[in-house]
Amino acid sequence: MNETEKGNVTANPLIVLREEFDDWAILFDPETGNTFGLNPIGVLIWKQLDGHHSLDDIVTTIRGSAKEVPSDVIMHVRTFLESAVEFGLVQYEKHRG
Repeated sequence: MNETEKGNVTANPLIVLREEFDDWAILFDPETGNTFGLNPIGVLIWKQLDGHHSLDDIVTTIRGSAKEVPSDVIMHVRTFLESAVEFGLVQYEKHRG
């Protein structure tokens, strides 16, 4: 199943994002006590996880915001999202038709 069939991604509303002064951030899951560090691109991705942005939208945002974006950026974003799903930080929202 590809991302289009899964739908857009929505952040778990219980997860707390704490942005630091250097554009990095910490995600905190109060249910598990786990914390996750995000680099500036991870923060950029996280802020797009509102259920209204597709994988392509997120990649377009990265390409418009960052310098020296690798040609395989879509694979990096997919990996980020897959890991976030595994840790319960996000979920795929089914398209409404």
